[in-house]
Amino acid sequence: MIRRVTEADAAAIASIYNEYVLHTTISFETEAVSTEKMKERIRTLSTHYPWFVWEAGGTILGYCYAHPWKERAAYAKTWETTVYLSKTAQRQGIGSQLMTKLIHACHATGCRALIACITHNNSASARFHESLGFRQVSHFTGVGFKFGQMLDVSDYELQLPSEE
Repeated sequence: MIRRVTEADAAAIASIYNEYVLHTTISFETEAVSTEKMKERIRTLSTHYPWFVWEAGGTILGYCYAHPWKERAAYAKTWETTVYLSKTAQRQGIGSQLMTKLIHACHATGCRALIACITHNNSASARFHESLGFRQVSHFTGVGFKFGQMLDVSDYELQLPSEE
């Protein structure tokens, strides 16, 4: 079931996210995020931007949300997306369903473009976003450093239809 996030989901979300933080270069954070810090993120972002979780049998298996891409007012209708799944929930269509819900919610609230920032060696995420209509629009070389290596990132963009 896809539903809106609540602060009560913070521990489960932090647990999913911290697997990526501590063991992959998919997230550029380098330290685990506490449940309290995740609650703060949920509180701050979900009041202004869509944030969804996938829950099955009382267990959170994944989540996605939108947040500001840049701070300047001119970017107000361009948001960045984030999506993470537990390892047990991958390749079951959960990510696609979550992101489809997020894309529709962003469009309905006036967003015009979505950006996904992907570590360049994460080809699975690149293919996933391309399957949703995102296209690569940038490539930055050596802009991240984690686990002793310099990492490239690519931005993928999805233009949402205008309501005009």
